[in-house]
Amino acid sequence: MPTYQYQCTECGEGLEAVQKFTDDALTVCPQCEGRLKKVFSAVGIVFKGSGFYRNDSRGASSSSTPASSTTSTASSTPATTSSSSTASSSAA
Repeated sequence: MPTYQYQCTECGEGLEAVQKFTDDALTVCPQCEGRLKKVFSAVGIVFKGSGFYRNDSRGASSSSTPASSTTSTASSTPATTSSSSTASSSAA
């Protein structure tokens, strides 16, 4: 269950309450009977891994594209190397 933060508009008293999503928001301050308002703050979530960032969905920078590019490059590199080796052997 989430923890919600409230602050009284009358006395400034802070309050935390553990409530279900379906529970109604608190409206009355337990100290002075004043009006409570919900306090919103930054959420402490960090997204790690691929797929969470804007550039992860782009063509060349996605994690699946370099793997296939590396495979293509690797298969063409030995052919080039073989040609160079053959040329070197025949020149010698």
